[in-house]
Amino acid sequence: MDDIVTECSEGILRVELNRPRKLNAMTSSMYTKLADVFSDAAKDERIRVVLWHGAGDSFSAGNDVKDFLENPPGAGESPQARLMNVLVDFDKPLIAAVRGAAIGGGTTMLLHCDFVYAGESTRFQMPFINLAVVPEFGSSCLLPLTIGHIRAAELILLGLPFGASRAAELGLATQVVPDQNLLQVATETARNLAAKPAGALQASKRLLKRSFREQIKTAMKAENEAFSVQVRSEDAKEAMTAFLAKRPPDFTKKDKPVPATEGRCQPTDMQKCRRNTSASMS
Repeated sequence: MDDIVTECSEGILRVELNRPRKLNAMTSSMYTKLADVFSDAAKDERIRVVLWHGAGDSFSAGNDVKDFLENPPGAGESPQARLMNVLVDFDKPLIAAVRGAAIGGGTTMLLHCDFVYAGESTRFQMPFINLAVVPEFGSSCLLPLTIGHIRAAELILLGLPFGASRAAELGLATQVVPDQNLLQVATETARNLAAKPAGALQASKRLLKRSFREQIKTAMKAENEAFSVQVRSEDAKEAMTAFLAKRPPDFTKKDKPVPATEGRCQPTDMQKCRRNTSASMS
């Protein structure tokens, strides 16, 4: 079974995350496939709009823990970083239809969408701080640009969950929709956009993003460097061990900060935390 399913009709490319039993938790191969899908869509003149959603009852619960431990980020461009760069440069309208879990990357990826329709069941969260790591997908830049520093600090530094109504209030969701109507409403918008002049649509989106596109790229580079430092810290190892053991983490032990110039994730450190299980994290 393909974990990324695509279908194109009426100028609309439908992209579905297809791991419903794992709440569409993302693996390295899924990031690679998504980057390829969006990169190809950007060049395909038949595609005018992209509609992105998750199979089953959730959009995405973030990274798959088992896969993350086996393929931790290191030197060079990671699959996640490649998808980030493709999304930042994607000039065609991107619509997300979201319900259920939208955790970690399942929230931060949405910041690159032009329309986010949130089902009433949606539960957003950016729990990076709870895992002793830092935000990603340019969220350290995009979130304060969208909702202001004070509100962004609340969501990132506390890592608390929030619902669809709160997301709409903050400007992170276009509209709250009953779950049963979610894809219908998102598809209506996709059809409306597909009927617009494609050249003007893409030019307008480029103009909307022009003033902060380079800021986002700079932020993503800084996030990737900080993430590779923090993910090899003692706090991160404790967070991962506690997560898999289903117990609260203990961060009271003083963790020696890792110099940024040394920041590279060591697979052997992360693999100490491996368990024969699959779960989802940020």
